[in-house]
Amino acid sequence: MAVKVAVTGFGGRMGRALAQALVQSERAELSAAVVRPESTLVGADAGEIAGLGNLGLPVVGALKDAEFDVLIDFSAPTATLANAAFCAEYGKPIVIGTTGFDADQKARLLKAAEVIPLCMASNFSTGVNLCFKLLESAARVMGEDADIEIVEAHHRHKVDAPSGTALSMGEVIADTLGRDLSEVAVYGREGQTGARDRDTIGFATVRGGDVVGDHTVMFLADGERVEISHRASSRLSFARGAVRAALWLAGEGGEVRAPGHYDMRDVLGL
Repeated sequence: MAVKVAVTGFGGRMGRALAQALVQSERAELSAAVVRPESTLVGADAGEIAGLGNLGLPVVGALKDAEFDVLIDFSAPTATLANAAFCAEYGKPIVIGTTGFDADQKARLLKAAEVIPLCMASNFSTGVNLCFKLLESAARVMGEDADIEIVEAHHRHKVDAPSGTALSMGEVIADTLGRDLSEVAVYGREGQTGARDRDTIGFATVRGGDVVGDHTVMFLADGERVEISHRASSRLSFARGAVRAALWLAGEGGEVRAPGHYDMRDVLGL
């Protein structure tokens, strides 16, 4: 029996990509498409919105009107917190792809993970999570002798910067080197900045066009440099990863994962 997956934030770009990924999946199905109550999409067919033809599935304006085994949430921090609380109350696993949480919001999500399985990742693509593993190796080998810079680019509509993925890359590197990212991160440079402190990790952000997501981490040593890059050409790679995470949380044979905070590296066994 296919795992029933609800998608919140369905009116956005990722909502449409998730619908496509779920329609293509042999083990999961789109059981509910959820938008804000005031959205003009309420009542419309989810398949028509996603460009997949009529699926006979009306869009709903509240999670309480959705039937599902696992929720995939790509919305906004405030909405995600409410959706996670709903899932915690009703014992439903949740996959979270929303970014831009502050420390208090993250703590509230971790509280929900005490009672339900919760998989949260800044990026669900297999390639990016492989990059995280490569960054650990690069940081161990070169991190003490290289300047480290992270450059990311996204479409003009992205509202948070740096991207959640760029911050996760920085956290992987900082953790490997025994540093606290909040103390060593440098976000952009302007004016007379002085000589670079080798212990810092720099971030640069580009916004424009329809860039799905580009990330490059540079380890800049004297006489050589190593670059680890990932470029996404379609949101479908993120969507397929999120569906994979939903299936992983649902478990085999109906055995849902134990409550806890998981990420995509847990899903992939990295």
